[in-house]
Amino acid sequence: MIYRLLTGDDSSTFCHKVSEALAKGWTLYGSPSYAFDAENGVMRCAQAVTKEIDSPYSPDMKLGAQ
Repeated sequence: MIYRLLTGDDSSTFCHKVSEALAKGWTLYGSPSYAFDAENGVMRCAQAVTKEIDSPYSPDMKLGAQ
């Protein structure tokens, strides 16, 4: 199993990032997190996702390409 933490501003772009991961077989892991970035005046989002893979994990693999 591999793990990714998707992050971004609270926008439709972030929602599309999560939707794309789900479409590629990733599964939501836990609840999303939100935090206010006072320095930039925006809300930031994070969503963990996991995916079962057939090959062994390697720190060199590009998780987004899985």
